[in-house]
Amino acid sequence: MPVTHRVAFSPSGRQGSVPDGARLLDAASSLGVEIESICGGRQMCGKCQVSVETGEFAKHGMVSRASNLSPVSAREQAYWDHHVRTEDRRLACAATVCGDLSIFIPPESAVHKQVVAKGAAERVIEVRPAVRQYYVECEAAQLDDRRGDWERLQKALHEQWGLHGLSIGLFALRQLQSALRDGGHAVSVAVWQGSEVLRVQPGYAEGVYGIAIDVGSTTLAGYLSDLRTGQLLSTAGTVNPQIRFGEDLMSRVSYAMTQSDGTARLHEAVVAGLNELIGECIRDAGVSPEQVLDLVLVGNSVMHHLMLGIDPSELGGAPFALSASGAFDLTVRDLGITAASPAARAHLLPCIAGQNGADNMAVLLAEMPHRKGGAVLVADIGTNAEILLGSRDRIWAASSPTGPAFEGAQIQHGQRAAPGAIERVRIDPGTRAVTFKVIGSDVWSHEPGAVLPATGICGSGIIEAIAEMRRAGIIRADGRFEERGAGFVIAAAHQTSIGAPIVVTQNDVRAIQLAKAALCAGIKLLMNRAGVTRLDEIRLAGAFGSFISPRHAMAIGMIPECEVTNVIAVGNAAGDGARIALLDRETRAQAPGLARMVEYVSIAVEPSFQDEFVAAMALPGGPAAGSAPERSRRERRRQLALAGAAARDGES
Repeated sequence: MPVTHRVAFSPSGRQGSVPDGARLLDAASSLGVEIESICGGRQMCGKCQVSVETGEFAKHGMVSRASNLSPVSAREQAYWDHHVRTEDRRLACAATVCGDLSIFIPPESAVHKQVVAKGAAERVIEVRPAVRQYYVECEAAQLDDRRGDWERLQKALHEQWGLHGLSIGLFALRQLQSALRDGGHAVSVAVWQGSEVLRVQPGYAEGVYGIAIDVGSTTLAGYLSDLRTGQLLSTAGTVNPQIRFGEDLMSRVSYAMTQSDGTARLHEAVVAGLNELIGECIRDAGVSPEQVLDLVLVGNSVMHHLMLGIDPSELGGAPFALSASGAFDLTVRDLGITAASPAARAHLLPCIAGQNGADNMAVLLAEMPHRKGGAVLVADIGTNAEILLGSRDRIWAASSPTGPAFEGAQIQHGQRAAPGAIERVRIDPGTRAVTFKVIGSDVWSHEPGAVLPATGICGSGIIEAIAEMRRAGIIRADGRFEERGAGFVIAAAHQTSIGAPIVVTQNDVRAIQLAKAALCAGIKLLMNRAGVTRLDEIRLAGAFGSFISPRHAMAIGMIPECEVTNVIAVGNAAGDGARIALLDRETRAQAPGLARMVEYVSIAVEPSFQDEFVAAMALPGGPAAGSAPERSRRERRRQLALAGAAARDGES
């Protein structure tokens, strides 16, 4: 018999038996416990920290000892040698199970912790849904009438509503005779795209609903609407369960490539998340699953393939081929979605290119930058920044490899946007005194009633910190500190929950420089291709884009110069575009043609990307530093190498 051990996780209370030698991260996943792992279990990010609760636990029937985890390996120790270790923390991706264990997961290591900041914007949408409901009165069956009830219903729909050439789904066909009987030969029929009967109800009935879902690599955001009125009834957000297989997309592609059942497990994980999300939406709105008959799903190219259960391996390297780029109409049963009506249809918008997916197509539907009368940039900033530039009725698009630094990864004290994370920073240029605000509080750290302690610093906070440090002369134009040291303290030890100061280090500054240079270089490439020298408007999409300070973003050269009042946060534009496609079948039908209209710029083969990347590394306010020509040459060679790697990452 295989040797197993009992493992219990708190505070969730999940417990079960796992094989001897199982990696703790995998053990947690097998028991449905989600621990953050930005690096995909490579012992690099340090976000999967846990601790062992020692002693006898009668309710679990175990004695938990620290020695029941494998000793710290050389690789794990190498991580701790460069990072503050709180108490007896271990990396769940490094430790293996050797005996019974009670494991505590601190809040900052739990996946379900961040603020889901994706809301629906107020937009004017034409309500022309794909699913409509029709009330009809049918002829009663007669002994001399050889037609079936379906044929009589077809005749009634043609005569009373002008519908013809209809088909009927098996789910509706099974409802038909009882509905006719209970309704006295009068029924309400839900028809999809004027071609297929999805549902038959007795008598007169109302209530047809649809859900638009933005399937992000980190967050799933759902919007439930009344398909008759277009009214938004409920919204919900949840973490994409695929995060346990790795936070960045390449970790998931790698998982699919290296595990025999990798694609299947990733597909099952995202479908489970979709079912949870749909269930939350319909509960909040007080509707039944059977009333949800239409779904629109958008996601980046990798998410698009994994939703469909398609191996994403071809997206992991050149030429980054999509299995298919067009739109798809499927049944929810095809995808494995069970939280909606079994008869519901699911529509996936088209992808623009191998690294520019259906989510950016949805952003395009929401923003239409080419129709605003000027040079308008739309940037949806995440681990990859998807960029659209519209000018003179033309559209250009690119995907730029920003990496996860904007989301708190690769930052010593970085974390996702969650309560307690530092999101705003101000530094007095004269005294260099720091004040900050954390998520969940409107009070600055120096004011009475400030919410402390701080748990870390999120993307918007690190952007402001670096901009303020540059303004105060703490760092130079090349990103180097004016004074040698371990870093600049943003929050003192007594203001934090980690028992140590929260600092911005030289490596943190460099990580943000690389991320913002990749974004800015991608934008400049599109501007060059479009012949645009100045932007009339910048629209920042997504959760991160909605919370960064435009002034600070421009101060560090993250986005080009533009009138601050014309830098606009547009929220979850991908979710709004999905809502538009849900409610307006004509816009939905136009999406494939619009996708073909987009001129996609692949930065991997763009000769000027490296030069633009190097130019964008500097922090505005002075020339790039270099005490001697040789040092400048070495730095330029290093930056060119980084630019080449960034371009390759952006296309893989």
